[in-house]
Amino acid sequence: MERTAGRELALAPLQDWGQETEDGAVYSVSLRRQRSQRWSPGQGPGGGEVPRPAACDAFLHYRTSKVRALRAARLERLVRELVSGDRAQDPGFVPAFLATHRAFVPTARVLALLLPPPPPPLPPGWGILPRVEIKKTEGRDLSFNQNLRAVVSVLGSWLRDHPQDFRDPPAHSDLSSVRTFLGWAAPLGAEAREAEKLLGQLLEEAEHAQEEEAQPQARAGPPGAAQTPCAGCPEGCSQEEEGLVQEGPELLDFGVDEVAEQLTLLDVELFSRVRPCECLGSVWSQRDRPGAAGVAPTVRATVTQFNTVTGCVLGSVLGPPGLAAPQRAQRLEKWIRIAQRCRELRNFSSLRAILSALQSNPIYRLKRSWGAVSREPLSTFRKLSQIFSDENNHLSCREILSQEEATEGPQEEDTPLGSLPSKLPPGPVPYLGTFLTDLIMLDTALPDMLEGDLINFEKRRKEWEILARIQQLQRRCRSYCLSPHPPVLAALRAQRQLSEEQSYHVSRVIEPPAASCPSSPRVRRRISLTKRLSAKLSREKGSSPGGSPGDPSSPTSSLSPGSPPSSPRSKDPPPGSPPASPGPQVPSTKLPLSPDLPGPRPLALSLSGPCIPLLGQQGSEARVIRVSIDNDHGNLYRSILLTSQDKAPSVVQRALQKHNVAQPWAHDYQLFQVLPGDRELLIPDNANVFYAMSPAAPGDFMLRRKGGARHTNSVSPT
Repeated sequence: MERTAGRELALAPLQDWGQETEDGAVYSVSLRRQRSQRWSPGQGPGGGEVPRPAACDAFLHYRTSKVRALRAARLERLVRELVSGDRAQDPGFVPAFLATHRAFVPTARVLALLLPPPPPPLPPGWGILPRVEIKKTEGRDLSFNQNLRAVVSVLGSWLRDHPQDFRDPPAHSDLSSVRTFLGWAAPLGAEAREAEKLLGQLLEEAEHAQEEEAQPQARAGPPGAAQTPCAGCPEGCSQEEEGLVQEGPELLDFGVDEVAEQLTLLDVELFSRVRPCECLGSVWSQRDRPGAAGVAPTVRATVTQFNTVTGCVLGSVLGPPGLAAPQRAQRLEKWIRIAQRCRELRNFSSLRAILSALQSNPIYRLKRSWGAVSREPLSTFRKLSQIFSDENNHLSCREILSQEEATEGPQEEDTPLGSLPSKLPPGPVPYLGTFLTDLIMLDTALPDMLEGDLINFEKRRKEWEILARIQQLQRRCRSYCLSPHPPVLAALRAQRQLSEEQSYHVSRVIEPPAASCPSSPRVRRRISLTKRLSAKLSREKGSSPGGSPGDPSSPTSSLSPGSPPSSPRSKDPPPGSPPASPGPQVPSTKLPLSPDLPGPRPLALSLSGPCIPLLGQQGSEARVIRVSIDNDHGNLYRSILLTSQDKAPSVVQRALQKHNVAQPWAHDYQLFQVLPGDRELLIPDNANVFYAMSPAAPGDFMLRRKGGARHTNSVSPT
């Protein structure tokens, strides 16, 4: 039977075969099919002329080869794989290890296992040794030299791609160890020059920091920190102090293009400085713990900028309480046009920040202002809101970002900054919260350690896939050509910022509470509770999306256009109570870009690829849930992995630990499951939470002190 090449190539080139164990390490085994072509007898490639046989004279031949990838091993075996591993079979091992190793081992420990000691000096009688002894010594030297070249190659990649791993002021001992090794192993190589260059940069940065500390300067506070809501605000909103009133033009006095371009310039600079290793779930989830103020500084900077933009929108729209509805509508329309321009510039970070502020409760409830907005800007607002719809794990945003990346086509890593074709659009600048959410979900759903005290390196490979995409986007951001405009940047810094509570009170002063807001944009408030893993993490397809209040992955709720505001949480709460859905946490240090999920916790799971439970989706043995504490600090959630063996006291204790609350107080709290319709399900003490919870409802829980009163409809399991 004749087979066409097209039909043969339709088969999967790589097929999973299973796993095997060797020397205490676990490998995943795949079979790779590679096509080769054989000619009919007598038609070999010999001679000066290449034969061109007819289709009937040639047939297709496939060669199947075995491909192994290290899946789990002890640390010593992983480090040995850096040097002795087959990079042709497993090209992703070295970059994945270097990018993620800080999640499970410090850099100094890796260097202690990686760097070999210097070779012993030659014996005095080297020239008179017998020939057999010389050959044995040369054989050992050859093996030693091959090992050295592999170590030097790994160090070169490490110094080039992750220089911040060697920052250890003031002595930079890790970098000193590398320099000492390269000094005798490859003194004239590019790696030694790279180490010297890096040391010079680190010392120069330290000197610059010392000079700044030595020169006392009147440091201004954060943008808008000196300003407070003006007169007419309720109690708690003090008047601006004399001399602190903003001077010069306001931010909205500038053109749409100017504001959008300056926001993009700031976002590009901050995103380009992000260290991908700081985005790891095990790193980012530690940010709120005591003594962790310096964790992930580059990611914190992007969050601060995001919250600054959100605060600017709130401050400019709500700031002047005496404006008439048409005047306030003009401010809304201008911010919508700025958001549209950010979309054209492919700046999804500021786009998300502006939309989050416009969709927040303090602005969303202004029915008279929204009623005065023109039809065209309102339509633009709805279309832009669809980008960040929470349906299917924000699938729309992910697809649009992938399409924006594809428009540039392939780009070489070492492309000079000025050599990109002018016809290719720059960017895009992504919304970093999407990647942070995926990485934290990975850290929660997959264990760090497996049976036998083996490091789960398969988890690190999945993390590396996301980090590699961040690095690719950072390289593509080099093509932006934007110049700073100091007046716009000064106006951005001087823009008055409103806290969550202040913005809510100002909004109620502008328009007192009403029964409904029929003129507000028809954007239904749906705060997604179910933060789903990326599609690559689950082998199940077509999982149904879910929605419920309290999405911590954004500073405000993610709104879906096209539906009326029917959710009870979108209505005004009783007078004197805070809004049910918090707005952007501008002055807060709780960094609202992503949920804080538990860090590494050893679990004994099978290596055969277990089915990972999605958040908000119940599996046969486990489920990822989120727990908040009923207090005055907003809806701050912590996610934990709930198994079928967990009782209520252990769940309460683990949740309090994640919220940095003293665990001896665990007996003072009760656990409630949040149900649709503003209802709650009380989980009895000592009950099995996995079976007591409602499986049809999203996995959102709340801890409340016993005896605390709240006017909600509670139900008890029967």
